[in-house]
Amino acid sequence: MTDKVPAKSAKGNGKAPGDLKELTADRIVDYLKNHPDFLVEHPDLLQILTPPRREAGNVIDFQHAMVQRLKSENDKLQTAQDYLVVTARSNQSIQSRVHDAVLAILRAPSFESMIHTVTSELAVQLDVDAVTIGVEAGDVPIPKAYAAGIRALPEGAVDGILGRGRDVVLTSNITGDPRLFGAAAGLVRSQALTRLRASTQAPVGLLALGSRRPDGFIAGQGTELLGFLARSLEIMIRQWLHLPG
Repeated sequence: MTDKVPAKSAKGNGKAPGDLKELTADRIVDYLKNHPDFLVEHPDLLQILTPPRREAGNVIDFQHAMVQRLKSENDKLQTAQDYLVVTARSNQSIQSRVHDAVLAILRAPSFESMIHTVTSELAVQLDVDAVTIGVEAGDVPIPKAYAAGIRALPEGAVDGILGRGRDVVLTSNITGDPRLFGAAAGLVRSQALTRLRASTQAPVGLLALGSRRPDGFIAGQGTELLGFLARSLEIMIRQWLHLPG
């Protein structure tokens, strides 16, 4: 294709300045190939250009192709919008649940009541199946009043479970660890674990949330709300036990 298209000068006299290359159909085609979004950025040209008719032999129906492409892009945008709406609603629901859980911890009238709230009531509020607190108690026995919700762990177990230097771990498609979830371990198929540092004078621990859904917790999910819940629990433990920071 070598049809020449004369380039008009700035004065509109039909003569191209010496510093401009002569436009040809080939150059226009090459330009459009290198700029596939040209018509998207200049949709007004679709009102000017004359597309080939459907009966034009093996010539592609340009108008039909553009309509189909725009329809496909619109479907993708609609799918993305629906995903964002669902995700936003889900995040809002999770945020509300965590806030309610923190308020329940703050309302507890005693340390014993707070531990009971965390290990018994938070599972319902957070829509999970098990919530426990693990503490590196060593050889010190856990009081019977807390035995149902507090799990005694050997020294170094938290680093072994979370990894040294890590504070939060989310895992999916697992079998629950009896060390963390006790009798409820058989239900757990995904978990969220976060380190607890209530005080420099208290043993390190972790807050464990378990779900029966294999994808209830997955790596890559946001952990800000889980961290907020853990930090709130640390503060209340420190205050109830009169521990330094």
